[in-house]
Amino acid sequence: MTNRAQTWRDLGQGLFLACLMAVLITGLSACASRTGASADGELVTESDEPDTRKRARIRLELAVGYFEQGQTTIALDELKQSLAADPNYAEAHSLRGLIYLRLNDFRLSEESFRRALAISPRDSNIMHNLGWLHCQQARYPEAEQLFSQALANPQYGERAKTLRAQGLCQVRAGQAAQGEQSLLRSYEFDAGNPITAYNLATLLFQRGDLVRAQFYVRRLNNSELANAESLWLGIKVERRMENRDAMAQLAAQLTKRFPKSREFDSYQRGAFDE
Repeated sequence: MTNRAQTWRDLGQGLFLACLMAVLITGLSACASRTGASADGELVTESDEPDTRKRARIRLELAVGYFEQGQTTIALDELKQSLAADPNYAEAHSLRGLIYLRLNDFRLSEESFRRALAISPRDSNIMHNLGWLHCQQARYPEAEQLFSQALANPQYGERAKTLRAQGLCQVRAGQAAQGEQSLLRSYEFDAGNPITAYNLATLLFQRGDLVRAQFYVRRLNNSELANAESLWLGIKVERRMENRDAMAQLAAQLTKRFPKSREFDSYQRGAFDE
């Protein structure tokens, strides 16, 4: 099983718990930013990196690794050492914001993201992270503005991530049609992302667009990224479309692979409309 598949399967249940993936894919670029162009156009290499930034970067790389492994306290300790070496390291402040977001300390999280933006005001990844924080706080207009600003940067390379977060946030705000369009655009950039596919299929199923819902959830369930949630959604779609054979095949997978899941319990009870 790939790490991506395991992460998706560990996310939990429901339309919006899957949103966590959008935060974890932060685009911190902790291992990058070593090359670029100097004022005279000459290529900047690792040897040009100041010692203080090098020490800060190494600590940040360690912090990112611990953060991705769920070792939040250790990540925060490494991050403190990174910022002690270089207090003006925007990516370190952004990771600090993500750590405090995970700890549900929204005040320190926002303080960190705003500090990062003050240092690097054109960084779309930081805008994305602050936008996601505002979404968790139900500050939807502010989140929408930040997502739009991030996407307006023509050099931004993680459009799928931000479109996914924007779409999920729009649905939370009661803007299902806009959310669907954002998720569709995200899917165009990254058709293999299970979070996008699942949430898009769920929206389509909820509004009765069964053929399109079937397309997205079947593609997901035919991959190694299928989980109990996606199989259960597929069962409900095929049942509504009266495709008994397809429904039975998905039910067999759910029974064999996820017998202890809430979805299997719902299937056994025949709770298709819960």
